[in-house]
Amino acid sequence: MRRLFAAALLAMLLVACGKREAAQFELTDVTGASFGKALALTDHNGQRRTLADFKGKVVVLFFGFTHCPDACPTTMMELGNVAKQLGPDARRLQVLFVTVDPQRDTAEVLRQYVPSFDPSFLGLYGTPEETSRTAKEFKIYFQKQPQAGGGYTMDHSAGTFVLDSQGRLRLFAQYGAGANPLLHDIRLLLAE
Repeated sequence: MRRLFAAALLAMLLVACGKREAAQFELTDVTGASFGKALALTDHNGQRRTLADFKGKVVVLFFGFTHCPDACPTTMMELGNVAKQLGPDARRLQVLFVTVDPQRDTAEVLRQYVPSFDPSFLGLYGTPEETSRTAKEFKIYFQKQPQAGGGYTMDHSAGTFVLDSQGRLRLFAQYGAGANPLLHDIRLLLAE
């Protein structure tokens, strides 16, 4: 009887050891969202891009503009740190910076700004119509705000989206979440 009990206990322990816990994301899990499924823009090298171009990579998508004084460079620096900390796994990550200011953020401006955070990062731009369509697809708010002296700035949503290697929207990071939760969750997605 003891042997039977011991064998049953050992079997339960082995089964329990074989079970894997579901990934515990630190960012907001938006898996199954009905938005964030498509984009068609031009990268800073002049190549037309869609999300399908990055299949097999975890994609991090941030909407901003190069004249942004705070949220955009802060987020891009955090993403640069994430790429650095990933080491060789960074080859399986693609950061996309989508400008909400295509009037000023030309291919040349993006080509100088975006890779300064990491050489693999791509800046994307489009016509005003393409920009609006992409922002609407990802539920991004943006609006030009005139400033004294004739200039302008851009009000915009400052969150970051993360898509898995199959191109599915999985995570949302609010501005200020920091590099550590992004790194943690990107590693989980890379391990899937």
